[in-house]
Amino acid sequence: MGTKRETSQIYNTISVLLAEKRTSLAVLRTAIAIFTLPISVFTVLIATSRYYDVPAVLHFIIPLLTICAILVFLGTYFVYRSFKKIKRIDHTIREIKMKKECTHDILED
Repeated sequence: MGTKRETSQIYNTISVLLAEKRTSLAVLRTAIAIFTLPISVFTVLIATSRYYDVPAVLHFIIPLLTICAILVFLGTYFVYRSFKKIKRIDHTIREIKMKKECTHDILED
């Protein structure tokens, strides 16, 4: 009876780890979207650059570029954090798989 309970607990632990991995993948997707927003803004600025004089609108461009730099930093940070967390979760699942014989039938490499 103890092994059945232990097996159930192992499967529940792996399920929680996989749920955390899905959450990290969702954060990664959001980070990529945040990272691409400044690229879109720069595209619009470059495409419409002939319609304005940069020194005349510098008071608008400087805050905009600051916000874009912050978004690039946040996107990079979230991508890094997500990759790090996904790697840790995969390592933990691999350790559980190596230690417990009952997971070999369900978990594949």
